Amino acid sequence: MRLTEEQEALRSAVRSLLARHEGPAAWRPLTEQIGVSGLAVPEEYGGAGCGAREVHAVMEELGRTLSPVPYLGSAVLAVQALLASGDPAACAQLLPRLAEGRAVGCLAWAEQGSWDPASIRAEAAPGSGGTWLITGVKEHVLDGAEADVLLVVARTTAGVSLFEVAVDSTGLRREAAVTMDQTRAQARVVLDASEGRLIGTDGEGDRILGHVLNLACAALAAEQVGAAERALELTVAYAKERVQFGRPIGSFQAVKHRLADAYVLVESARSAALGAAFAAAEGSPELIRCAAVAKSACSEALSTVAGEMVQLHGGIGITWEHDAHRFLKRAHGAAQLFGPPAWHRHRLAADLGLATA
Repeated sequence: MRLTEEQEALRSAVRSLLARHEGPAAWRPLTEQIGVSGLAVPEEYGGAGCGAREVHAVMEELGRTLSPVPYLGSAVLAVQALLASGDPAACAQLLPRLAEGRAVGCLAWAEQGSWDPASIRAEAAPGSGGTWLITGVKEHVLDGAEADVLLVVARTTAGVSLFEVAVDSTGLRREAAVTMDQTRAQARVVLDASEGRLIGTDGEGDRILGHVLNLACAALAAEQVGAAERALELTVAYAKERVQFGRPIGSFQAVKHRLADAYVLVESARSAALGAAFAAAEGSPELIRCAAVAKSACSEALSTVAGEMVQLHGGIGITWEHDAHRFLKRAHGAAQLFGPPAWHRHRLAADLGLATA
């Protein structure tokens, strides 16, 4: 499994741009100069009509720099939820703005730390004029405090459904969350009879979320690979420079073994992430399995490599000024995002028809 020359060129362009623009300031040039926000949006809605492999290339580069831009929440979650809804009117209204980067979207989904659709307790009741009144609390909403387009998942009498809620809706409160990983903006969204508009078919939310979850896991796995790769690069470079007992610490066999093990983890994780990206791009029936494997394997690989980064950097690795703690925090946060590795192994076992404890 390899990316094409065009996809590698996209990766190179994103890496070059991120080297010139740091932090949130990178979002505008990423959208205006490269068009990352519209990569996965069909051409009919103003996008590039690309797929999961292009998303993989972008996410891997964003992971290398621990970029705080709203790509995952807007260009992956919100865009894919709209596309999966099969609602042409909603897509025509919202996707062009998201594709151009003129608006940032978010998907308010998780409740009480769970991304399982069965855990959704937010309720939507019919209102007046074809609207719905939504009440509930959503956690871990990526870029939810500042998003311009708010998509909310709630339960009706027909089942889980998808709604658009105006960000100035009555009864809506958005609170920026304090997170361990300060490079990943999250919010708590509280709705108290907030007015929303149904997107797609009432009761189709389980299907929509199931598809979005797999694509989100594939994208996040690519980000985790990029972060793990960069953490390993920085650690190898430090091991060549840091002298202890008259020689670089990288020359000690114990350190070599740890770095070699980390390299194997990174490359294994890369294979899992690429497998998920290719399955998503091809619409493979194996997507749920590939996504579950990728999320589990890449989460654990990044956590291990980030931990080794801190350990092998010694005292400097636990200082605020060094980037090691940022990679460790991203590792812990990303491992829980969209569900922890154990939950995805349970999903994999269920899809394979295997019993789990």
